[in-house]
Amino acid sequence: MASPAAKPSTKSAGKAGPVSAKSPAKAAPDAGAIVQRDEIVNMIGPKIAALRKAQGLSLQQLANSSDVSAAAIHKIERSGMVPTVTTLLKIAGALGVPVGYFVAEEGPHPESVHFTKADTGRAVFTPHEGLALTGISGSYRQFQAAAAVATMSPGADSGSKLLKHPGEELVFVLSGRVHFTVGQQEFPMGPGDSLHFNGDVPHNWRNQSKRPAELLWVALRNG
Repeated sequence: MASPAAKPSTKSAGKAGPVSAKSPAKAAPDAGAIVQRDEIVNMIGPKIAALRKAQGLSLQQLANSSDVSAAAIHKIERSGMVPTVTTLLKIAGALGVPVGYFVAEEGPHPESVHFTKADTGRAVFTPHEGLALTGISGSYRQFQAAAAVATMSPGADSGSKLLKHPGEELVFVLSGRVHFTVGQQEFPMGPGDSLHFNGDVPHNWRNQSKRPAELLWVALRNG
């Protein structure tokens, strides 16, 4: 049996080298990477809020379409809660964007020009049945305006609850007939008619005819 005094000598001779060689592998986390990660996580909520408002959706409307509670979405938007991957997938699907939209690092050179070739517009999510939107504008991250060609089916409407949201809307009727109510005013519209209004004025729309209507729909969010 070796004496207690022999143990330190053995560790010093036989163990010191390997222990010293392994220590660099346990380097401290890179502070810059941690800051970058935290910045990306902290931007998830504001990105969700900006996209939701740009699409004219209330918290409850997004909750209904994403199957995520309005309270949870509110906490996420205020950066009071970090969403799980499953929750983020649901919200991204409801807003019509890939989940990577919320976690991608902001590029140093924002897109300043966006070109949409004929028949290549992307489908834009809408909670309204009977309304199909084909986007013709660039990313919400880069531009203040969003535009889509809208096809409104016969009998489609915006629902019993009046719509209200920040920003402005501009609608131009390409074909068919639609009816808009903005505040206390009624606007029957046909081809060539246009309507520009503030989104914070309660409004709704409907197609009471028996034919589809096609519109150019532009939304301008608040800066």
